[in-house]
Amino acid sequence: MIAAVLALAAAGAADAPVAIEHARLHPGDGRRIDDGTVVLRGGTIAALGPAAEVAVPADARRIDGHGAWVTPGLIDAEALTGLGEIAHESSTVEWRLDERYDSIRAAFSVLDGFNPRALDIPVARLEGVTSSVIVPRGGLVAGRGVVVAFEGDTVDRVVVRSPAGVWASLGEGGRAAGFGARGGALLRLRELVDDVRQYTRRRDEFERNQMRKVSASRLDLEALVPVVEGRLPLVIDVDRAADIQAALRFAAAERLHVVLSGCEEGHLVARDIAAAHVPVVVSAMPDLPRSFSALAATMENAARLARAGVTVAISAREGGDHSSRRLRFEAGNAVAYGLPWETALAAVTAVPARIFGVADRIGSLAPGRSADLVVWSGDPFEPLTRPRHVFVHGRDLPLRSRQTDLRDRYRDLRSARPRP
Repeated sequence: MIAAVLALAAAGAADAPVAIEHARLHPGDGRRIDDGTVVLRGGTIAALGPAAEVAVPADARRIDGHGAWVTPGLIDAEALTGLGEIAHESSTVEWRLDERYDSIRAAFSVLDGFNPRALDIPVARLEGVTSSVIVPRGGLVAGRGVVVAFEGDTVDRVVVRSPAGVWASLGEGGRAAGFGARGGALLRLRELVDDVRQYTRRRDEFERNQMRKVSASRLDLEALVPVVEGRLPLVIDVDRAADIQAALRFAAAERLHVVLSGCEEGHLVARDIAAAHVPVVVSAMPDLPRSFSALAATMENAARLARAGVTVAISAREGGDHSSRRLRFEAGNAVAYGLPWETALAAVTAVPARIFGVADRIGSLAPGRSADLVVWSGDPFEPLTRPRHVFVHGRDLPLRSRQTDLRDRYRDLRSARPRP
């Protein structure tokens, strides 16, 4: 009975209108409204614009936005959030299959292991991250990623799009599956794409075992059908400039919709990427070569790619399963190294939403879109700025995590002293 009452109260709180008034609005479409108001109702954005032009409902909860900045909720374009509590404890890691499975794992979906109650989700929200593209790792084809929103305690509630793409790896990441050569990895991918096309034409013969041997299981072939038909992107993890060019040739020859991930040497071949109209997901932090595939790593990578006309999304992809909390600092670092501020904001909001097919729901502020937004104390890319409010699906979520609870519990140690 009590749980039902609390659920009804929470639903009512989300449905009641909220007005954030006289704030600096950055809707995510390139505009800036210095004295703006945004009205939320029923989990969506009802209205926004200059404060003088937006009618605030009489029953709205009013939030004073003077001195505050309002942006869409941040989206980490490639995250492991909710897929691992302790990276070095294998029983908590859900983003990969181990070596007992073949290197082609397209049917593997990270959603099946996602924990909507994971402790790293509130930590990410505390830094303004309201959604993420959670992705698999490992193998030549790692599996399927999904877009999730960080609100709700059931998988059905958090899913925004599933699947959002299939993840693969070339360069050093694919060499093992290619029998020790980059060319071998591409050879296997070409064979796999051909097998999927054969399979889609000859399903009945496949079921009767009257088709030639193929390079993947039936479920893996089925998972790749939307990729081969252009309905889902193939996200290729690749860093070396030569490997990026090889991935572009592969995508063009096979007529695939691809996204490049990593791209630490992407700035060396930025014109090729731009000409192919292929978006990229990059981290803004690498500045030293971690391997022979990233000898030209630089913190100017995102800015140089953008200047060449490449569509850039930024991710905190280098920090493991607890890295999404760093996303705004990644964007701020990209700004410090030449990326325009509005481009950086789009790289962590509108661009990942567009790349992964959810731009009609999240990633920008517009009437009818999901009310996923953050009210900041100032510029969100400045380290000392803090969120004042984080809304997901229109709910003003508490700015708390396990870490803040522990901090508050032990802030005053006098209460913990033993009594005489």
